[in-house]
This record gives sequence, C-alpha cells and structure tokens, in this order.
Amino acid sequence: MTQPLVTALLWFGAIGCGLMAGVYFAFSTFVMTALARLPQATGIAAMNAINADIVRSLFLPLFFGTTLAAAALAVIGALLWGEPGATAMAAGGAIYVLGMFVVTIARNVPLNNALAPADPESAAAAELWATYVRDWTWWNHVRTVASTVACGMFIAGLVAG
Repeated sequence: MTQPLVTALLWFGAIGCGLMAGVYFAFSTFVMTALARLPQATGIAAMNAINADIVRSLFLPLFFGTTLAAAALAVIGALLWGEPGATAMAAGGAIYVLGMFVVTIARNVPLNNALAPADPESAAAAELWATYVRDWTWWNHVRTVASTVACGMFIAGLVAG
C-alpha cells in the first residue's frame, strides 16, 4: 500500500486527528471545568462566544477536511482489505467519522444550539447550564477518544504500509 495518495491521506488524517484530539482533550480536561466554575451567566456567555468564534476559525476547515480524509480512508481501507495497513486505515476512518463527526453533529451541536438563545441571567438557565456542561463534556470525551484512537490507527496504517 505505497500509493502516494493513500500515504498523503494517512499523513493528513493522522495529523488532523491529532490536532482535533488536542482541541477536544483541552475542553474535556480543563476548559469545561473552568467554565463550569464561573457564574452561570459568565459561563454561558463564554461558551456562546467560543461557539460563535470556532465556526469562523481554522478549526472548521480542519474539522471538515479531516472528516473527509477519514471517510475516504475508511472506504479505501475496505477496498484494499487484506493489504498491510488496510484494516487500521478502515477502522481509523470509521472510528473518526462515527465517534467524532456523527457525535458532533448529533450531540454537541444540538446542545450548542439549545444554549445559544438562553437568557444567561434567568433561573431556567441555571438548570440548562448544569445539564449542558455535563452532557456536552461527556460527548466531548467520546470525540476525544475517537480522535485519539483514529490518529493512532492512521499511524499504524502508515507504519504497516
């Protein structure tokens, strides 16, 4: 499996997954903890600001680019099944697409969308914020693990190929 395109996709996938894992790891290990310690109005305002800025940053092209590379690698790995590194490539791609992309779209984004219109000063926002921090962080742990495992699988695919 020494095709240059596959090798380039594996390198891009491994680096992209590693970068994404780092972002998610930071949120899982200290960002959300720090935001949760703030007064609810401040925490909500900070998270809403992060959510507004992240879609205008380099995060979004990396998010979609890595997802596309992972999806391509999952398909290529399945097509090359039996060749060295193909299993790792297919598994890494599937784990990333399902554990990072699908979880983001199905869990984290809806939580962000529910938080955005909340009145940060309202009594209802207190319960919303507590639930948001707990649920968003749990699903972010899933994204962290999926991104990390996929990074390792893509590295394994490079080593095997």
